[in-house]
Amino acid sequence: MATRAFAKGLLGLRQSRGLFVGHPCVGLHFSTVASVEVPHPQVDSISEDMLKNPDFFNVSELFSLKDLFNARVHLGHKKGCRHRFMEPYLYGCRLDQDIIDLDQTMEHLQLALNFTAHVVYRGGIVLFVSRRRQFSQLVETTAKSCGEYAHTRFWQGGVLTNARVQFGADIRLPDLIIFISTLNNVFEQHVAIKDAAKMGIPTVGVVDSNCNPNLITYPVPGNDDTPVAMELYCRLFKTTIIRAKDKRKQTEMVERQTISAKTS
Repeated sequence: MATRAFAKGLLGLRQSRGLFVGHPCVGLHFSTVASVEVPHPQVDSISEDMLKNPDFFNVSELFSLKDLFNARVHLGHKKGCRHRFMEPYLYGCRLDQDIIDLDQTMEHLQLALNFTAHVVYRGGIVLFVSRRRQFSQLVETTAKSCGEYAHTRFWQGGVLTNARVQFGADIRLPDLIIFISTLNNVFEQHVAIKDAAKMGIPTVGVVDSNCNPNLITYPVPGNDDTPVAMELYCRLFKTTIIRAKDKRKQTEMVERQTISAKTS
């Protein structure tokens, strides 16, 4: 299932030149660099060996099980707040607090980082989303430092599903949405998750024991409340995005050298 979702997400990258935040919208606040040049590499330039490699960008070396444990990623919510669809990702329960299985977290986080790297390598636009006020600055800084976008305020309905009416026909939607937190509050799921599913936009989301992982393309079971855990997630995604962009620059440089060598 993960392989099919990965292939579907890669084939679904949009080729429009318009930027997602190219038009103003009342009530929406985006954090981004002043201008981002989005490369659009040809699909033919990407070798098949790259897609066959399960860890082409070596994202597995970015973190370990001990890093997740030290960041308290395994700590879930109280048993009474547990979502029934999160039960397969739980290791157990101690003192009425759910414990998340870090072995599964490692596997899902590597898949999410690998998919993110492939999307960025192909010139995709990434949007970071979080509704937690205490982590707004962290998420916005992370997106800006890697040349992507962030949305940490109230999400107005129809931003994705009715984008052409609100912003114009030349609007480009994000190719990947990363939900650092998938909830608006303790009980409500973020509106953008359903909108992204309707529009076929791949999503990566950190899902705590009280979250619904069903509509997330790449769910990452883990704590979404502790600051040290949130810093770990942001650092991993930022490093992955920067690594993918650097890899793309190296590939383009080799291609230009090869072309110049043939023409000379």
